[in-house]
Amino acid sequence: MIRILLALIVLSLISCVSEKRTDDSRVYFAGEIVNPTAETVVLYKGDSLIDSVSLDEQNRFLINLDSVEEGLHHFYHHPELQYVFLEKGDSLQIRLNTVDFDESLVFSGQGEEVNNFLLGLFLANEQEEDLVYSYYDLEPDDFSNRIDSLQHLKILSLDELATEGRLTEDAIEIAKAGILYSSYIYKEAYPFYHKKKKGESAFHDLPEDFYEYRNFVDYNNQELTYLRPYYNFMKYHLGNLAYMSCQNGCDPEAMKESDQLHFNKHKLALIDSLVEQKDLRDNLFRNVAVDYLLKHDSEEYCETFIESFYERSGNNKHIAEITALYEGIQNMRQNHFLPEVTVYDTAGVAHSIRDVSRNKRVVFYFWSGAEKGHFNNISRRVAELKVKHPQYAFIGINLRTDKARWQNMLDTYQLDKSEQFWAEDYENVARTLIVYDPNKSIIANNGVIVDAFANVYSSFK
Repeated sequence: MIRILLALIVLSLISCVSEKRTDDSRVYFAGEIVNPTAETVVLYKGDSLIDSVSLDEQNRFLINLDSVEEGLHHFYHHPELQYVFLEKGDSLQIRLNTVDFDESLVFSGQGEEVNNFLLGLFLANEQEEDLVYSYYDLEPDDFSNRIDSLQHLKILSLDELATEGRLTEDAIEIAKAGILYSSYIYKEAYPFYHKKKKGESAFHDLPEDFYEYRNFVDYNNQELTYLRPYYNFMKYHLGNLAYMSCQNGCDPEAMKESDQLHFNKHKLALIDSLVEQKDLRDNLFRNVAVDYLLKHDSEEYCETFIESFYERSGNNKHIAEITALYEGIQNMRQNHFLPEVTVYDTAGVAHSIRDVSRNKRVVFYFWSGAEKGHFNNISRRVAELKVKHPQYAFIGINLRTDKARWQNMLDTYQLDKSEQFWAEDYENVARTLIVYDPNKSIIANNGVIVDAFANVYSSFK
């Protein structure tokens, strides 16, 4: 398996010889998208929109920038995104097939080396998840040695690429950070997975140097803020610190208010004390808030949490989103009427979901034509539930799909059209109905909410 992972990374580096970098500060980012799922390609730097262009008749696009803020960007072709590292003078092309978005993506042209390496690293991390999971029952030293070996192989691949002299120092640093922080995530997760796999009642004792890498963690590196391994590490790491500090030092009486509330207030305090870089700080605060609020703790505890959030992150750039989520969750409490969200039937007639559930017991579930695997799985699950729970009407609401494609899928898969509706305004529907989990469902009776946070798998026996 290790050889396979190494080969995967090395293969991602195989490409045509790049043109010599020029002094021209212009940047060209172009490409072709096979089986497009949207009409546009959008380029971002962090949360800032850089440019948005439409695909032409051959499903090609071109973004031409007079200059660029060098570093990590990401491009978005609804509903997928992937990052791209851009530097002055780059002339970068991509080709991908949306059926296998990441796996089919290939970079070519000036700037290809670091981008193919980062893509190869992303795919390798996905491929090695099962391998690493098999390591979690090992003793700490053995586990660390295995993870360090995987990391070493990736560093060797990067070093080989760097010796060819076609990577800038910034490109090398971003690639190296992707390798290191991916490894650090595994070590942060180790005590929890080891305890679970071994069935132990307490966390395993760790060697003093197990977390030695923490001495080198940079909590304020703006260039890494949107690098997925770095950001994911920060989430794991802060959660780990909060949990362990709470286990070792908190008064049990103080925890009685709510385990979730207590733990997440700890995380807010840690972010406040450790992270100063504005984008990373705001994003981490947002992550904690969304994660906690979606657990739909009691109304009283949610109010306590949101007060603590505002106190520590009142100038958060995501404050409007968090406030809307908080208010939306309060509106979706049990025994409230369903909100007046508009959906359309196959004849194009508008309906309120409250009216759809009038005089019957309904389970609303959600699907998208862009996510075939999820669509197939949830269709099978709903078919099972219809047999087991005939007292409910199971109503599908389609999101993020072109109307014509939605209707074509209804015909292709022979879905009951009387039970299927299409939502035009995805953002409004997702925000109002709190559709973050793809397996979310809403149980209602005669227009009144029974459970707004049900799950099509875990909520029905």
